[in-house]
Amino acid sequence: MPELPEVETVRRILKEDIINKKIIDIDIRYNKIIQNVSSEEFKNKLIGQTFIDIDRLGKYLICVLNDYYLIVHLRMEGKFFYMHNEKISIHDHIIFKFENSELRYNDTRKFGTMHLFKRDDNIYDIPPLNKVGLEPFNENVNVEHLKKYFNKSNKPIKTTLLDQSIIAGLGNIYVDEVLFMSKIHPNEKTKNITDNQIKLLIDNSIIVLNKAINLGGTTIRSFQSSHDITGRFQNQLLVHTKDVCPTCSSKILKIKVGGRGTYYCDKCQRLLNLDK
Repeated sequence: MPELPEVETVRRILKEDIINKKIIDIDIRYNKIIQNVSSEEFKNKLIGQTFIDIDRLGKYLICVLNDYYLIVHLRMEGKFFYMHNEKISIHDHIIFKFENSELRYNDTRKFGTMHLFKRDDNIYDIPPLNKVGLEPFNENVNVEHLKKYFNKSNKPIKTTLLDQSIIAGLGNIYVDEVLFMSKIHPNEKTKNITDNQIKLLIDNSIIVLNKAINLGGTTIRSFQSSHDITGRFQNQLLVHTKDVCPTCSSKILKIKVGGRGTYYCDKCQRLLNLDK
C-alpha cells in the first residue's frame, strides 16, 4: 500500500503534470471507485474544471479545482499515469481527458476511492478526512498530545502507530523502521511507552518519513508513480524485509502484529510488557 512518502511523491509529480490542465471529458470504467456522488454527477461537475493545486493529508490526495475538491485514496494498488496516445489498460478505471493528454487512475485491485466536494465545504470536518489524525510533522504532535491516546491502550504499539486517526501517514513499512530506530518491541503495550520513548517515536517518524520522501518512497510490491519513479528508500531499510540486524548482527525475526507482517530484532527491541 502506498504510504505517506509514496503519496507525497505522487502529489509532487502530479503537480508537475496536471496543474492548469482543464478537464474536457471523463471516462469512468469502474463506478465503485466514486464514493459520495453518482458517476453522472461526478462527470457533470468536473468537466470544464481546471486543476489548480494538489495537497495531501496523511495518505489522501486533495486535488483542488475551480469549484471542487477531489479527494483520492490510492489504497493497495492505486496509481496515476499521465499519458498521451498510449493504449488504455484494463486496469485504467477513471480517465480525465485534457486537450492533448490524459490522467489515468489505474488500480489492479479496484480498492481506491474518490470523493467529490464543493470548495465551500469544510472537508476536514466531514468523512473521510475528519477521521485522519495529525501527521508527525505537525507542530502539535508532541508527547502530551500522544499520551492522551497512549495511556489507557493495551494494544501493541505497532497497532497504535498504524491507526491513522492517531498519527497520519505511517504504514507497515515505516512503523517497523521507526520502532527499530526507537528500540521498542512492536508488541509492547502502548500504555507502557514512556515519555522519552514517545519523543523518540515522534523524532524517528519525522526522520524516516523525510528520508523516504527525499528518495521517492519505497518499492515494495507495486508502488509506481506516474513518472515510473518506484522509490529508492528500499535500499535504506534497516529492518523491514531484512535478515540481519544492522546494529547487533542478530537474525531479524518476522511475526504478525494485528495481522500485519512485522520485522524486528529481539535483542535490540526488548519486550518489557510491564503492567501499570
